[in-house]
Amino acid sequence: MVGGCVGVGETRGQASDDVIFCWLGERRQAVATSKDTLKERLARFRQIKISVIGRKSGRKISIPVWFVLEGEKLHLLPVQGSDSQWYKNLLKNRSIGIDPRGVEAEFRAVPVTDAKAVKAVVEKFREKYGAGDVKKYYSKFDVAVLVRLK
Repeated sequence: MVGGCVGVGETRGQASDDVIFCWLGERRQAVATSKDTLKERLARFRQIKISVIGRKSGRKISIPVWFVLEGEKLHLLPVQGSDSQWYKNLLKNRSIGIDPRGVEAEFRAVPVTDAKAVKAVVEKFREKYGAGDVKKYYSKFDVAVLVRLK
C-alpha cells in the first residue's frame, strides 16, 4: 500500500494502546491515536528511544536517551556532547525518530551549539534528572538537540 492509514492494532507484536498504521511511500508508520498522543506518551516516561541514520552505513540506528519536554519542544542532550556518534549522524541527516515506547514519529532535528542555549538545556536536564545523575552520566556539554513536535 502506498499512502493512507488503516486499522487499529499492535506494534512490534506487543499489545499497546490504540495505534493506527499509516504508510508513507513504502514505509509503514505507527501513529498514536487521539487518545494517546505523542506528547502524552512523552509526559509519562523519563527515557525514550531515538533513531537516526548512520552517516557511514546509511542504516537506522536506535538508542535510548533522556529528554526534556517543554511545550512543543523536545530537548535532547548527547551524553558525550559533540563526540556522541548519534549527534554526528544527525549533522549529516537531520531526520530523527522519536519513540516513547511503541509509537514512533519522524521529525527534523535542529543542532544547538550556542553556549547559552546549551547551558539552558543542561539546566533543564539537571532539574528533571538531578544534578548528580547528569554529572555522573554526561561528560561534555558543548551541544544539544532541539526537536519541534509541531
